[in-house]
Amino acid sequence: MSDWKLTRARDFSGVKGPVVVCIMDGVGIAPPGPGNAVALARTPHLDALQQSPLATSLKAHGTAVGMPSDDDMGNSEVGHNAMGAGRVFAQGATLVSQAISSESIFEGSVWKKMIEQAAQVSHCLHFLGLLSDGNVHSHIEHLFALLRRAARDVKCVRVHILLDGRDVPDHSALHYVEKLESLLAEINHKSGHDYRIASGGGRMVTTMDRYNADWSVVKRGWEAHVHGQGRAFPSATAAIETYRKEQPNISDQQLPPFVVTEASGKPVGRIQTGDTVVLFNFRGDRALEISRAFTESGFSAFDRGEMPHVMFVGMLQYDGDLHIPKNYLVAPPLIDRTLGEYLARNKISQLAVSETQKFGHVTYFWNGNRSGMFDKQFEHYVEIPSDLKPFEERPWMKAAEITDVTLEELEAGSYRHARLNFPNGDMVGHTGKLEAAIVSIEAIDIQVGRLMSEIQALEGALVVTADHGNAEEMFEMEAGTHTLKRDGNGAAIPKTSHSLNPVPLYVFAPKTKLKIDPQVEQPGLANLTATILYLMGFSAPSGYLPSVLTS
Repeated sequence: MSDWKLTRARDFSGVKGPVVVCIMDGVGIAPPGPGNAVALARTPHLDALQQSPLATSLKAHGTAVGMPSDDDMGNSEVGHNAMGAGRVFAQGATLVSQAISSESIFEGSVWKKMIEQAAQVSHCLHFLGLLSDGNVHSHIEHLFALLRRAARDVKCVRVHILLDGRDVPDHSALHYVEKLESLLAEINHKSGHDYRIASGGGRMVTTMDRYNADWSVVKRGWEAHVHGQGRAFPSATAAIETYRKEQPNISDQQLPPFVVTEASGKPVGRIQTGDTVVLFNFRGDRALEISRAFTESGFSAFDRGEMPHVMFVGMLQYDGDLHIPKNYLVAPPLIDRTLGEYLARNKISQLAVSETQKFGHVTYFWNGNRSGMFDKQFEHYVEIPSDLKPFEERPWMKAAEITDVTLEELEAGSYRHARLNFPNGDMVGHTGKLEAAIVSIEAIDIQVGRLMSEIQALEGALVVTADHGNAEEMFEMEAGTHTLKRDGNGAAIPKTSHSLNPVPLYVFAPKTKLKIDPQVEQPGLANLTATILYLMGFSAPSGYLPSVLTS
């Protein structure tokens, strides 16, 4: 696009001070109930915002964020993509499903090259990824499609499984393992091939770290998948059952790594030179670090030991700027003309702040899956290191520190736009611990109050929203009802995944006479972008979804 000039809005000149967007990650809207940590929390500031005239809701799941259907949960990646881009793009799950359905994924040069290499004598094809149908990082049916197609040509396949319990019900791992074992047995029976599960572990302790938060997670996975080092079991099922027996309340996502071995103790499928490795996750944030471990020549995050020379393939390219990985099966969405780039090209200063867990969301994902900055002169990003303690033990996380930095920067600088992310509702919500989630929401509310005071003093605007729901639904519900699901003992079943609920949009702009535009029906996260620009006094660029505000 050649014309990047932002035009002034005809009916509103914008607020005098900064327009600050506060993203309460994982805080949706649901009826009050015993599992709604948001409603159970003491939140005087959020309550006041919710009662103001400038309060509405946004759709944050399904087709509103580029997912295949409205049965699909939203997530932080697609949510921040939508908020930063102002439009809806077909996202990873949709792109992969379309590529498999059309079989274009199997007609590409990368698939053909990897199959050719893996089909050679003594070589194996390895599939590594999150084993569930959560459709946030991966989908088990994508893996099954790849396995069935590979069975035409490849005799040796090993699957390295990362257990979910986060985007799907906790303690559901065996359900997915049984389905996978059934397919592998079917392939072996029909073709005489050797397809087996080789290693695995819970996603939060094995392989799937993000934002360089804890490389020991990746190292544990590397040692299990590549070197076959770790606690040995005759099968993945035996590993899961043993760990649960030893720690009855352990979450799937926290299950320790394991290695499947022969009776002799030899690993059935460590990754070796000449093999091919396919990471079948489509989402980038928790795929980047393990991708780097396989592909980076100057890698130094941990000692990889004897390094196997393999062909490494991603389901998508997880970082287009850094070209990680170089080989991938499906092209990621091309997200252009983001808010961040418009502001930079118009020399409008912007600030982005969060702690490590969500720093990439207000930078990389917000900017359309782009690393770095558009123009360092007009952008300032601040990352606050996250604690490595379990989130339920520190439910306040770094909310206060994020607010401290934001207020200091606003007071010292001349930012026209700032965005910050409080990860609490999402990260603590994923633990399934209700009391901790309540504390996490109360911690956010305190910081929202501090932001409101500063915004009033600066005569700006504060936009409070979220990227998807989570903490408002901490227990599993019976389908189509508000009735709690209960286990055999009558206890409510904790929910650790995202929800299908809308998210709030609260605008605090005390020096204005703005109102919610009744003509904008069923707005979604992508409408936020034009709303931010309108508060600055600008019209939405061509193709953007409209602002929910009017004068």
